[in-house]
Amino acid sequence: MTQKSEAQKGNITPEMEYVAEKENIDVKRLARLIDIGRVVIPKNVASNITPCGIGDGLKTKINANIGSSSKIDDLDLEIKKAKLAQEYGADAIMDLSTGSDLKLFRKKIMDAIDVCIGTVPIYEAGVITLSKNKDIIEMDPDDIFKAIENQAKEGVDFMTLHCGITIDLVEKLEKTNRMMGVVSRGGTFLASWIKSNGQENPLYENYDYLLELAYEHDITLSLGDGLRPGCLSDASDIPQIQELVNLGTLVKRAQNANVQVMVEGPGHMPLNQIKANMEIQKTICYGAPFYVLGPIVTDLAPGYDHITGAIGGAIAAASGANFLCYVTPAEHLTLPSLEDVKEGVVASKIAAEAADVANGLESAWKKEQEMGKARKEFDWEKQFSLAFDKSKPRAYRNKCELDDNEMCAMCGEYCSVKISKGDF
Repeated sequence: MTQKSEAQKGNITPEMEYVAEKENIDVKRLARLIDIGRVVIPKNVASNITPCGIGDGLKTKINANIGSSSKIDDLDLEIKKAKLAQEYGADAIMDLSTGSDLKLFRKKIMDAIDVCIGTVPIYEAGVITLSKNKDIIEMDPDDIFKAIENQAKEGVDFMTLHCGITIDLVEKLEKTNRMMGVVSRGGTFLASWIKSNGQENPLYENYDYLLELAYEHDITLSLGDGLRPGCLSDASDIPQIQELVNLGTLVKRAQNANVQVMVEGPGHMPLNQIKANMEIQKTICYGAPFYVLGPIVTDLAPGYDHITGAIGGAIAAASGANFLCYVTPAEHLTLPSLEDVKEGVVASKIAAEAADVANGLESAWKKEQEMGKARKEFDWEKQFSLAFDKSKPRAYRNKCELDDNEMCAMCGEYCSVKISKGDF
């Protein structure tokens, strides 16, 4: 059973009822959108999370990446990051760990939060391979599927799986003039494995088996863009688009099997290419929800990529993307700190809100109107409560140390709102 199979039968699940009420959408309309593959509710049958809907007609959602590495392996810190991300509005957490004891790591993260959890199972397969003193190119396909099955049983809600990289595409990729080649970690694992072994991508070749596992546990497939552009110069190139065409075919197969599915997208991309990319994806991938990293709109801002990602994310979501993966100031440099996680989530929330307003979403406009009214009335507490970051604006306000509550230190007695109060 999956949310999609129930929707196809005309059955309304508790998860659909919850999402419909939260999103202020008719539950029958929501079920119809799930049935035709335009909305997903990532929730494993073994999961106890609070349901979250992703897709057309719903609020733009935010994902925050956390996870250990072989160089920094601090479980307590990553749990704090997950909790902090949820506190500041993340709708999902992806555990991208490649450190030690991955099963324990996932369990602790799942116990700490109640938003949906995503993973990239091939990372665990890679860790297993290295533990056997083998290179990644010697990875056993069985280890990939064991990781998928084990994580499904543990309750993982959605999984990034790079199914669209094929042997044909790898051969064509070698003949291109890509500046940065393959920058996706999972994509690199598979492309290198395919090239070394001369065999087809196990996730592509055994896609029907993957669909069986996904159906059994109601895993939402997040079809990964293994050939996403890693710099602006590679954006919208032939490998990226060819992989997207492959993913479109796989989306349809998943939808026909009543498996929930979404598609991942770029990456690094100039502003003027984002809208067209969103429209192409929606067309090629049968309207499946689109999950984007950024997009990052300039390569010249290391340390500020939460800003470059938010700029691209706002345009992407206003043009059809449904799910934004946050980008932190630490992107391209190191694992994010707690402050980096907060900055990344807030930046993505800003992008999501800007897009929801542009798309005319009633719930987004309602909050904007409430903020406008609070500012007009000098209702500082209301302004703080509506803000994505409730502590930072309060700290700035307190720094002013003004006796008059109807002004700020910027305009003082020349405040236009105070002068014209009641006149206009």
